[in-house]
Amino acid sequence: MPSFAELGLPEALVKSLAAQGFTAPFPVQAATLPDTLAGRDLLGRGQTGSGKTLAFGLALLARIAGDRARSTAPLGLVLVPTRELAGQVVDVLTPLAAAVNLRVTAVVGGLSMNKQVSELRRGIDLLVATPGRLTDHLQQGTCDLSEVTITALDEADRMADMGFLPQVRGILDRTPSDGQRLLFSATLDGEVDTLVRRHLTDPVTRSVAPPTASVDTMEHHVLVVGKDDRSRVIAEIAAREGRTIMFVRTKHGADRMVRVLRRQGVAAGPLHGGRSQNQRNRALDEFRTGEVPVLIATDVAARGIHIDDVGLVVHVDPPADPKAYLHRAGRTARAGEEGVVVTLSAPEQRAEVDLLTKQAGVRPEVATVTPGHPDLVRVTGAREPSGEPIVVAKPAQPKPRGGRPGAGRRRR
Repeated sequence: MPSFAELGLPEALVKSLAAQGFTAPFPVQAATLPDTLAGRDLLGRGQTGSGKTLAFGLALLARIAGDRARSTAPLGLVLVPTRELAGQVVDVLTPLAAAVNLRVTAVVGGLSMNKQVSELRRGIDLLVATPGRLTDHLQQGTCDLSEVTITALDEADRMADMGFLPQVRGILDRTPSDGQRLLFSATLDGEVDTLVRRHLTDPVTRSVAPPTASVDTMEHHVLVVGKDDRSRVIAEIAAREGRTIMFVRTKHGADRMVRVLRRQGVAAGPLHGGRSQNQRNRALDEFRTGEVPVLIATDVAARGIHIDDVGLVVHVDPPADPKAYLHRAGRTARAGEEGVVVTLSAPEQRAEVDLLTKQAGVRPEVATVTPGHPDLVRVTGAREPSGEPIVVAKPAQPKPRGGRPGAGRRRR
């Protein structure tokens, strides 16, 4: 494996990577950087958690470093499907960008439009955006993409699933046609293929793993649970030590499960599309720090959770298709760490779950369990919850204005 320096990265980036503990490239970085640093368009396909954020991020930073006649318009653009993923990309790239005197910011929905306008006016070198909010800025004339020399599309298949590709095409049409484009996707068919044909020029394809493969450090299990035991089994799994993500089908189901687990003494938090951006950011921050070790999430949020040291992912509700299975599963065993993926199945769901895992390219170990069962403990680390309810403090309400009680009341 060549070193980062041997791949051609600027010395400042190499030193910044080393300071963060990145001394050798991951396979996806070694496979793509020679082409991207040479200016070629690229199609990349790699396992989630394989290091592709750095793969395209390093290419963008190296390509635009020192290439600026000072203006306010961005030189690099990253498009991602979700707000959470945008935040993760900014977190990864900001310290590296600082090493080469570049500025990074995110433009996403759910946050102040006016604040984003102010940041864009001050000047941005690398812009990370979701398609919807960036389209809003383009329509209002508050963002200029005419100087973008390199664009990266991350998780293009997810953007297709969410219906964003018409906006993505419109955004790419606003960037210079001779600009470099990098596209990363789990699959390269359907609408993604149409996007590639229209907007990429003679791209090189680098596939680090087949789209159905799971990383070698990930274990897969199916635990068959009867209806009467289901709630107790879920609580015992959630009470394990370490970070756990549990996936459910609906946002109401997520909120309900959080309430049930908290009553049993498990610190759990919800993450779904019905929460405000501030609430979603707070849930991720509490999960990242370990203050709340259990995250109850829906598929809407699955692609945005890029946090290391998640030891267990549980499909409480089996996913709808093999692609969703792999997206969820990819929240664990990231960057070479070990992880366990568990699917809870009712006895009558066995045939459906067997087909799903086969299509996802995994061969899970199957066991029938009850609360406290040795296989349940062995696979998940399950233990009895404390039973002491967890009370979550409500945010303080702003005090009414005025110097005397009732000053702000309407008179009848």
